[in-house]
Amino acid sequence: MDPRVQWHSLPTLPKSPNVNTNESHAKKKNFKEVFQTELNNATQLVFTKHAKNRMESRGISIDANKWIEIENKVVEARKKGIKESVVITEDATLLVNAQTHTIITALNRNEAKSQIFSNINGTILID
Repeated sequence: MDPRVQWHSLPTLPKSPNVNTNESHAKKKNFKEVFQTELNNATQLVFTKHAKNRMESRGISIDANKWIEIENKVVEARKKGIKESVVITEDATLLVNAQTHTIITALNRNEAKSQIFSNINGTILID
């Protein structure tokens, strides 16, 4: 053997711990479950602090069935590319950011009669 070449042994590496892949996969949610959860959360409308205060101070209340209808229409508006919309119901008018599912402010129908809304690219009418 050539004296210029020296033999060096490599240190032994520690063994990796035995991980049962079935257990780790069982703990994780599958993609479909996570996606459905996120999709459900994305359809729920969120109130800004300002909108909450306006609804309380103006005595605006909307029943659960009407909220579901509003949420569905906002999702539909978002799919059509609408960013800011006015939602007009029998009792209230809501300014909604359809992209973030956020209610920006709320007005009584009487207050909304004499208002001008700018930067709105969609209107949702709900009777």
